[in-house]
Amino acid sequence: MAVKRIFVEKKNKYDVEARRLLRDFRSNLAVPGLQQVRLILRYDVEGLENADFDACVKNVFSEPAVDAVYLEEPPLSPEERVFAVEYLPGQYDQRADSAAQCISLLTGDERPAIRAARLYALSGEMEDAQLQAIKRYVINPVDSREASMEKPQTLELKLAEPAGISIVQGFMDMDDAQAARFREDRGLAMSTADVIWARDYFRTEQRDPTETELKVIDTYWSDHCRHSTFMTKLTDVAFEDGPVGAKIQEVYEEYLSARQAVYKGRQKDVCLMDMATLYAKEAKAAGLLKNLDESEEINACSFRQTVQTDGGPREYLIQFKNETHNHPTEIEPFGGAATCLGGAIRDPLSGRAYVYQAMRVTGSGDPRERVADTMPFKLPQRKITREAAKGYSSYGNQIGLATGLVQELYHPGYKAKRLEIGAVVGAAPAENVVRAQPTSGDAILLIGGRTGRDGCGGATGSSKAHDERSIAECGAEVQKGNPLTERKLQRLFRNPAFSQKIKRCNDFGAGGVCVAIGELAESLDIDLDQVPKKYAGLDGTELAISESQERMAVVVAREDVEHVLALAGAENLEAVAVAQVTDTGRLRFTWRGKTIVDIQRAFLDTNGAPQYAKALVQNGESHGLFHEFFSENLEETLAALLGDLNICSQKGLLERFDSTIGAGTVTMPLGGRRQLSPAQAMAAAVPVAGGSSQTATIMSFGADPYLMEKSPFHGAVYAVISALAKLTAAGGDVRQAWLTLQEYFERLGSKPERWGKPVAALLGAWYAQRGMGIAAIGGKDSMSGSFRELDVPPTLCAFAICPSEVDAVLSPEF
Repeated sequence: MAVKRIFVEKKNKYDVEARRLLRDFRSNLAVPGLQQVRLILRYDVEGLENADFDACVKNVFSEPAVDAVYLEEPPLSPEERVFAVEYLPGQYDQRADSAAQCISLLTGDERPAIRAARLYALSGEMEDAQLQAIKRYVINPVDSREASMEKPQTLELKLAEPAGISIVQGFMDMDDAQAARFREDRGLAMSTADVIWARDYFRTEQRDPTETELKVIDTYWSDHCRHSTFMTKLTDVAFEDGPVGAKIQEVYEEYLSARQAVYKGRQKDVCLMDMATLYAKEAKAAGLLKNLDESEEINACSFRQTVQTDGGPREYLIQFKNETHNHPTEIEPFGGAATCLGGAIRDPLSGRAYVYQAMRVTGSGDPRERVADTMPFKLPQRKITREAAKGYSSYGNQIGLATGLVQELYHPGYKAKRLEIGAVVGAAPAENVVRAQPTSGDAILLIGGRTGRDGCGGATGSSKAHDERSIAECGAEVQKGNPLTERKLQRLFRNPAFSQKIKRCNDFGAGGVCVAIGELAESLDIDLDQVPKKYAGLDGTELAISESQERMAVVVAREDVEHVLALAGAENLEAVAVAQVTDTGRLRFTWRGKTIVDIQRAFLDTNGAPQYAKALVQNGESHGLFHEFFSENLEETLAALLGDLNICSQKGLLERFDSTIGAGTVTMPLGGRRQLSPAQAMAAAVPVAGGSSQTATIMSFGADPYLMEKSPFHGAVYAVISALAKLTAAGGDVRQAWLTLQEYFERLGSKPERWGKPVAALLGAWYAQRGMGIAAIGGKDSMSGSFRELDVPPTLCAFAICPSEVDAVLSPEF
C-alpha cells in the first residue's frame, strides 16, 4: 500500500507551544523580526486501507475540536521559511509508536508503519544565519536530524545485513605498548591494564577473542557496571597540614581502627567502596539493622516494615533507590532525564516492588545564561534544564508516578556535566517476593520492550569524561524511554501469580543482555537469535550490549515457562525465553547458531586488573567558587541571599510534575494558602491492595555543592545531617531512618589531590553515619564529571527515608 501523509496543526488560540517557541526564538535567540511560528505535526503512514485511514484521521491523529487537519500538504505562504525535524533512524519515537498501537486497537489488524516529524513554519524578517541558529537550537544531533520535505516511497527501514563473527586477529600476541595503542584506537572504557589483563586471559585460552567478547568485557568492567574507580586500592592516603586536614586525618585513623574490628584480621583493600559501606557493616555487626532485607539480588535498598492496612497489619518490603543519568542528560536532555526516572523505577521493580513516589534532584549551570554564551560543543543550559524537566515529568506523568519533591541546585561547575538524580520509593507484600537460587536447566525470560541500537555503549559511555565529540558521536548511547511499556511491567509484577514464580530478576540497565542476564547466574547459555528486535540489521555485538529500556530478565523453573509467558501476554507484553542456566562455569552467547562469546565466569568476575591510586586530602581551603554571602552589614547579606538563584522560588519547575497520581501523596510539594511554601521532604502512603494504608514513608535529601567545594568532608557531614534534619522536621523518627548516598566527582585520573576529594567526602559521610547511628545501605557513584578543564563541584547527596504513621506527617507551612 502507498504511503499516506497527513498534517495536523493546533487551531488559533490552542497553539500554545507555537506561541512559546515564538517568544523563545525572539528573546533567547535574538530574532526580533520573527512574527509567527507555526508548529505542524506530520505523519507518514504505510499499511493502512483508505477507509481505516479516514477513520484514524479523527480518532487517532487529531482532536477535531482543537486541531486543523490537512491531507497531503498544509497551507503555507511563499514568505514562510519551513523545515522539518525527525528522529534519527533507530531512535524510539513514542508519538509514532503510540499512534500505531491506537490504530491496531481501532482496526484489529497489525500495527501499520508510521513515521512522524515536526514542521516549523517561520514568518517575519529573518536572516539566513538566524534561521540556522534556530535549527541548531531545536535539532539535537544526538537523536534528531532535519527531515526531507519529500514524501517517501516506503517507510521500510533498510539497514545493511550485519557481518558474521569477527575475530580480533593478533590480540593475544600484542605487547604492552600495542595494548595501550589498541585501547586508544578502539575507544575502550577499560584501562590499558585491563586490556593487558584480558590479553593474558586469552593467551591461557590459546585464541584471539571475538569483537563481541571484547565489547562484553569492556561493558562488564566499565565504571558504571563494576564501580572500578570505587574499587581502586588506595595505596597511600596523605593529608595536608592544617586544622581541617588534621581533623580528617583523625577520622581516617578512626576508620582504620573500625576496619580492624569489622574484618577481624581478614585482608580488605582500603578503597572508596569500603569507606562508603563500612558503617553498614559495623551497624549490622552491632545488631542495629534488624529490619534490613538482604539477598543476592542487589537491585535496590530494602527493609521490612509492618504496614497498617484496613485488613490489619501486614509485612511489606519497602525498597528505595537513587539513580543518575548525568551523561545522557547532558547530551540529550529529554531522553536522558526520562530514562533516569525509568531506570530508577526498574531497580525496585526488579525486586517485585511497586514504585509509588519519586524525587528529583538536579544540578545545573545558570539557565538564564544567554544562548550566545553557550560553551562550544555544549547545549545551552536553558535547553538542558527545560528539556530535562520535560523528559522526567513526561515519563512520570505517563507511567502514573507521583513526584513528591523537585529541587534544582545551581552551580557554575555543573556546566562541565549536568547532575540528574532520580530517587524512588516502592513497596511489595513480603509474601510476593520469592528469592531462590537458580539451578541448571532453569529458563531466563526476556519481558518487555524490543532491542535496538539506542543504548549501545550506554554503560561505557557514561564511564567516560565528556568531551567535544560527545554531542556529535554519542547518539547510540542515549535511549528514548517507553513509559507505557514500563507501566505494563508494573501491572505484571504486582500480580502474585507472576511474581511468586520468579526466582531472580534483573532490569536491563547499563550493559544490556550481557550484564542484565549475565548477572543472574554463574553459568549461562544465551541465544541472541531469540532476542526481539526493533528492526532488522542488528549484529550479535549490538544485541549483546544494547541497554534498550523497559525490559526485564527473570529466572523461572523450566516447568513454569509457559504459565509465565501467558501472564505476560495477558498484559500485552512480549516475552520470550532467551537463555538457560547451566553448570559449565562459562558465559556463552550464540548468534546465527554460532558461538560468539565463550568466557570463563571466574575471569569476568575479577572485574579487570587491580587498580591502584594515591590520595592527598587537602586542607579544605577554598579552591574555587564559594558563596561569599555574609558580611557585617545585614542589609547587604540579605540582598545577596535573596538575589541568589538557589534561594529563588522553583514553583514554575515544580508545577511541571504531577504530585498526586495514585492518591497516596500526604504532603504537597508546595503548601500554604497560596501554595508558596516548598516542602522539605516528601511523604506518601504505602499502596496496598483492596483498601487504604495508615503507614507512610517520608523521604528527604541533603546536598550543598558550594560547601562541598569548600570542604568535601564538611559538605558530606552536612548532607547526611541535613537529610536527617528535614526528615525529623517532617515528623519522621530518625531512629527508624535509612540512608543511601549519591557521589558525583570529576574524572580522577592519577592525581592524588583529585582522589583526595571523594576520600574526604566519604570519610565525612562515614563519620556522620557513625555519629547518628544510621547506616547507608545503598548508593550510586558517578566519576566522570569533567569537560576539558572544567570539573563539576565535588558532590555527595544523601537521601534519608523512614516509615511513619500518615497522621504524624508534618508540613512546613505550620
